[in-house]
Amino acid sequence: MVKDLSSNFEFVKETFSKEESEILSKYFTNIDRPVFGLINLPDVVKGALFARYSRSNKSLRRLFLDEFYTQTIDDSQINTSTAGMQRASSLYDKMILDFGDDSVAQLGGAHIACEQVSNILTKILEKGRIASYLEQSTRYVYYNEKINGKYNYVTPPDIKNTSSEKLYCDYIDSLFDTYSTIQEKIVPILKKKYPKTTNQSDRAWESIIKAKACDIVRGLLPASTRSNMGIYGNGQFYEYLLIKMYASKNAEVIQFADMLLEELRKIIPAFLTRVDLENRGKLWSRYLKDIEKEMINESSNVFSDSIISDIKQENNEVKLIDWDENALDKVLQSALFEYSTEPEHYIKQKLKNLSKEEKICLLKKYVGNRENRRHKPGRAFEVTSYKFEILSDYGAFRDLQRHRMLTLQWQKLSPKNGYVIPIELEEYPELKKMFEKALLNVQHIYNELKNTFNDEVAQYVIPFAYRVRYEITMNLREAFHFIELRSQKQGHYSYRKVSIDMYNLISGKANHPFFTECMNFVDTNFYDLAREDAENLKEKNNG
Repeated sequence: MVKDLSSNFEFVKETFSKEESEILSKYFTNIDRPVFGLINLPDVVKGALFARYSRSNKSLRRLFLDEFYTQTIDDSQINTSTAGMQRASSLYDKMILDFGDDSVAQLGGAHIACEQVSNILTKILEKGRIASYLEQSTRYVYYNEKINGKYNYVTPPDIKNTSSEKLYCDYIDSLFDTYSTIQEKIVPILKKKYPKTTNQSDRAWESIIKAKACDIVRGLLPASTRSNMGIYGNGQFYEYLLIKMYASKNAEVIQFADMLLEELRKIIPAFLTRVDLENRGKLWSRYLKDIEKEMINESSNVFSDSIISDIKQENNEVKLIDWDENALDKVLQSALFEYSTEPEHYIKQKLKNLSKEEKICLLKKYVGNRENRRHKPGRAFEVTSYKFEILSDYGAFRDLQRHRMLTLQWQKLSPKNGYVIPIELEEYPELKKMFEKALLNVQHIYNELKNTFNDEVAQYVIPFAYRVRYEITMNLREAFHFIELRSQKQGHYSYRKVSIDMYNLISGKANHPFFTECMNFVDTNFYDLAREDAENLKEKNNG
């Protein structure tokens, strides 16, 4: 373990041979820290690396060495020239600092890897909506391995070297122990229940069983579980991300903000000049921090009599809390506007003369003949929105939070909202009891950490099975994409159920069946082996 003494934060340092280090130093901004940039590689290689990264337990640099680096890469062609850099930097300084032309910062981007980050931090890194992300999956990677004798989780810097550290680590270790025990017991059970068929290869069958086992046990993973992330974004995204991170009271977030800024300045320095200027980025961070402080105080005053219920098993809940009563007319007005030369008030007047049946017929013509879910309806669908309040297990939230067009706000993790037990464990009472016992032990640990530190630190112990409350507001066009994508057979049952509930609420509660009838690729069925078709197809294509 390598320890950064300045922040009391530990991370695992990977070792490389002298030859490997020489290779890596040409393509990564550092070879010994958990945050680093990708350089001197074609974008297609960077993208492929990130894609492979999400389903591997290897670090990105190790993955590059093992699977991507070949001698066919001509090192002599690496562009290390600084020609024009001084002129460009001067121009960007003038445009961004002097003129405040923020859009200029959209013209340069960077691929950054953030490794060994907690699942608390991954959600903060993914909160921006003008970037692309890939995150290590909990479905294709088992989390039962130890590194240097320790499970792969973050101990918040606040807790290190305090009397609470042992309490924290003992509980997190117990979660991983239970995860490992149930995983080892459930795999042979699943293999017996779902024997390999004659048309399946050994590899496909093993992958199907592994995905099913991971789906069942992932609820025991704590929010402190480490993950690896790949990010691609432009300068404007990174600037605002860092400003928000520096406004946080979370020590892990600050630690990674420092490393992120240092690596980005090796790649796109001109776009990040304002981040740590006293009268620019630092002033902005203080502004955000002051708002958070005031709103937390006001919230405490307003909800001082909040009822704390007993922890218990619950089902996920989806509520539709806001929508447009006249959504159909709004969409049709916008659709006709694009294809006419008339002002909108005139279009609105003409629509009043149409019957509902005529309006629905017009809607279907605008949607067209969608042959697959990637055939998205037009922008007129963006003029009406739906707002949902959701209580789901944190595992489902992790998967749904990454959508970038919609607006998503969430509350901190706590035991308050109860937990979800995988439906598959209902058949195995002994395993269910073991699973539930591990979850119930969190209450005492959470309260101890919250009282000693704060709720920011305490949430690191909450397992994925616990429910978190969040709100999703999305326009109808995004609803098509979101619901059709997240209801697909190969998805995890937990988030599939959320998207199917949304579909039913739009049709029923909002009384907009004419919209859901156009969502041709929503799958409302339940499947025992969600990954079966996908894994068999992958094996067939790999031939």
